Amino acid sequence: MRAAVFRKGDLYVDEIEAPKPDAGQVLVKTLACGICGSDLHAFHHAHHMVDAAKRSGSSFVMDLEKDIVFGHEFCAEVLDHGPGTEKKFKPGTRVCSMPIAVYMNGEKANVQPVGYSNVAPGGFAEQMVLNELLLLEVPSGLPTDHAALTEPMAVGWHAVEKANLTGEEVPLVVGCGPVGLAVIAGLKIKGVGPIVAADFSPARRALAEKMGADVVIDPADHSAYTDWSERTLPEGYDPQSLLSVMGMGPQPKPGVIFECVGVPGVIQQIFEGAMRHTRVVVVGVCMEHDRFEPFFGINKELNVQFVLGYTPEEFALTLQHIAEGKIDVSPMITGKVAVEEVRHAFEELGNPEKHAKVLVEPWR
Repeated sequence: MRAAVFRKGDLYVDEIEAPKPDAGQVLVKTLACGICGSDLHAFHHAHHMVDAAKRSGSSFVMDLEKDIVFGHEFCAEVLDHGPGTEKKFKPGTRVCSMPIAVYMNGEKANVQPVGYSNVAPGGFAEQMVLNELLLLEVPSGLPTDHAALTEPMAVGWHAVEKANLTGEEVPLVVGCGPVGLAVIAGLKIKGVGPIVAADFSPARRALAEKMGADVVIDPADHSAYTDWSERTLPEGYDPQSLLSVMGMGPQPKPGVIFECVGVPGVIQQIFEGAMRHTRVVVVGVCMEHDRFEPFFGINKELNVQFVLGYTPEEFALTLQHIAEGKIDVSPMITGKVAVEEVRHAFEELGNPEKHAKVLVEPWR
């Protein structure tokens, strides 16, 4: 089968052996697969990524001396069933799944992250193997390319759920790439607001508006933190009043900030710009060492939550949200490529003015 293969630090198009479904697995045809920021991280920082995963106790292990097929944001079509399956989904059924492939060795399970594995190829290939128990049928009428974005949108929904919102908060989303856009969509469903979003890119700010942001700010023009904090203040609030200092009378609404950039220095900027008692949810994946001053968090009594991935329930609910029109992912899809064009797409995604989400269609 054809695939875009990560080999010795670069991407190549090659013919590789098609996977065979193991016990409990289903063979599927990849219909569409999104290129994730994590794929770009793996491409540029693979050795660091593997080393950090090992040191942090993660089961995320790749042998960089062997081939890897990226791609974990996908919609696929059932082709065949492996041994021990219930054959709940007929061939031709469109499905989504959490990107996990489980291989059983007796009673021991070998869990492989689809797209970051030497064993389980990801969606930048014509075929994959997935576990039947994790498959979700794509609702009739939902476009394949929209269903493929279930995974990245689930990341945003999980971050919003981890924020433990009460409904009174004024949220600030820092960074409007695909992760930030997914967070905005989740906040819109939750009904909190106004949703303030900030990004230096005009194209990404425009997408943030389409995804549901109420206020969009260019940090080059003025401080997003100042604008955001002012929107938390109720009428009649006087920060110099003794009553206000003692927590009596009108009080600011609680604030929550979502860090969706993932580059060094942003957490420190948030610590400096945040109001007292703000909850900070770190969604961006920073692959480099970072520094911040704990005293800012101590002095302001900030609550910091790091997040990763999603639960099976959140993944399934996200697919439902997309199918029901609660999340319109169409503005995010800015390009579609064949496997031969994946390497070029990786380069193009470095420019936020050109693309948000590019889908790989292996059979294109």
